Amino acid sequence: MIESFRNIFKIPELKKRIVFTLALLVVYRLGGHIPTPGINGEELSKFLHANAGALMGFFDMFSGGALSRVTIFALGIMPYISASIILQLLTVVFPYLAQLQKEGERGRKKITQYTRYGTIGISLIQAFMIAMGLESMQNGAFITNPGWGFRIMTMITLTCGTSFIMWMGEQITERGIGNGISLIIFAGIVSRLPNAVIDTGRLFKAGELSLFTVLIMLVIIVVVIAAIIFMERGQRRIPVQYAKRLTGGRMTGGQNTHMPLKLNTSGVIPPIFASSILMFPATLAGFSNAPWLAWLKDQLTHGAVLYTTLYVGMIIFFAFFYTAVVFNPVDVADNMKKYGGFIPGIRPGKSTSDYIYKVLNRITFGGAIYLAMVCVLPDIFYRTFHISFYFGGTSLLIVVGVALDTISQVETHLITRHYEGFMKGVRIKGRR
Repeated sequence: MIESFRNIFKIPELKKRIVFTLALLVVYRLGGHIPTPGINGEELSKFLHANAGALMGFFDMFSGGALSRVTIFALGIMPYISASIILQLLTVVFPYLAQLQKEGERGRKKITQYTRYGTIGISLIQAFMIAMGLESMQNGAFITNPGWGFRIMTMITLTCGTSFIMWMGEQITERGIGNGISLIIFAGIVSRLPNAVIDTGRLFKAGELSLFTVLIMLVIIVVVIAAIIFMERGQRRIPVQYAKRLTGGRMTGGQNTHMPLKLNTSGVIPPIFASSILMFPATLAGFSNAPWLAWLKDQLTHGAVLYTTLYVGMIIFFAFFYTAVVFNPVDVADNMKKYGGFIPGIRPGKSTSDYIYKVLNRITFGGAIYLAMVCVLPDIFYRTFHISFYFGGTSLLIVVGVALDTISQVETHLITRHYEGFMKGVRIKGRR
């Protein structure tokens, strides 16, 4: 492993990409501490940490704490993610968007352009709502000069902040290592890790956590991370054969290959959707004193039976729904038939699409159960060990997934230049 890290700095291009990525991530973290004009950020942060609900904590996680401090990066990259998800879902409704997805590079650029426009629109709306919420909070005690001047300034500042983060993410993708947007989310989540470790150490020194409990926690953390890595890399390989064809007087084709179907095709989208939907009723319930709303708020808190049941059910539902949106067995079967491919023992056409659909449903169910188990882990972890931070859930899935993707890209650079990579003993395309 040490030799593999040394190899990174022997490749000038790879070294340049990594330094560029780290530099932009440092800029992102610095921007997360620049206050928005007209706001007493320090006092507001103290108030929000004492009174914030689950919804604030959920979105604050993705911004690395910038939302609770209302800095220039308060909105983070979430508007871009929301716009991307909305566009993906709209491809089911609008044939024009579905056609763009099939047009290769031109279609991708057009969809990226629409995503940027959607990001700006969502950012303006969210920034306006934040400005209005700050003015109504404690009768405007955290605002220097309330009014339309403050609202417009906040909208411009936060929208520009999100646009700059979006630009940095695209630059990292093109000139750095890994998916830029994912790495920015990764940096925001990991930045909270030192505080969690310090809080745990404080509990240990105070005698609230025993040495045995800390060791058990470490073992569980290692096992869970290993399980996530195993499941995220897991896939079902469907064998595919291509018939020999006479092209230009020469016989081509006839090779055997496989179609990889990921166990977790939907990624972290189902937990994000489920969390957002369940947190809104609980947040809205806080604005009313009605008894039934108070009961609903209690039932929709982390660890409650109703919350856990609905959460698991929604994760499973969105896992199937999102997989159906991004993967179409009919298109796959048609393309396979067009190029002379077939699954051994399965007739081309509708029989192939039905078979792929059947296999996809089975592995998606397993992937949905895996997602649900990881996402309810924080409640179990918190209630069992009584620690002050949540371990698991969406944040852990993102951190592990992004880390694996980044390591794979570094591995590819090392292998293509005939250096030994990180994953020794693992068969990767390009390695003998």
